[in-house]
Amino acid sequence: MLSVALVDDEELVRVGLRSILESDPEIKVVAEADDGRGALDIVRRHHVDVLAMDLNMPGLDGLGVLKELRHSPDTPPVLFLTSFGAGGQVYDALEAGASGFVLKGDSPGELLRHVHAVADGHAAVSSPVLRCLMRSALARRDDTLGPTARSRIESLSNREHEVFVLLGDGLSNADMAQQLLMSEGTMKSYVSRVLAKLKVSNRTQGALLSAQFTRWRRDSA
Repeated sequence: MLSVALVDDEELVRVGLRSILESDPEIKVVAEADDGRGALDIVRRHHVDVLAMDLNMPGLDGLGVLKELRHSPDTPPVLFLTSFGAGGQVYDALEAGASGFVLKGDSPGELLRHVHAVADGHAAVSSPVLRCLMRSALARRDDTLGPTARSRIESLSNREHEVFVLLGDGLSNADMAQQLLMSEGTMKSYVSRVLAKLKVSNRTQGALLSAQFTRWRRDSA
């Protein structure tokens, strides 16, 4: 049974999220809070497998909570609830250690998949958020591609490089496989090899590096 805590300053949103989450027999909502300070209190008082939290809240927001929690050994994976247009905040939250991002308008099934994914230690980002994140990465003027990253990218085979570039488009394995005319299982293996060669810990970080590479190649042309 996965224990989940909900943090959102709107009670109606929490009620809806609780209903969706507890429709899954493997999930139990063990605590709720309406602000960042409440989120910190939940983590101190409860064992939580996933902290599902609004990114934007009055006072201490979701990013502030994550920054306070990241040095704690008992910090649960944080799944942020966000909306369109929050690319810069999502980028900052990812750098601070967020495990996943889901749009408040995503389907109930998408939310449940994300909760299970981050509980299992995976990064989980809904496709619209990932595309927003890529645009934010490309827009950052301080976003440079260092020699170590370039060396790792150069170590990729031609096919691995094609997969690496597609990661930056925020596509699923199925969509990438269709573009490169291979099976989804083969694509999954390629993605794993690419991430290992790049020495990044998850798909989202690989996608960010791909966005950095795209901008660096464009600016160097």
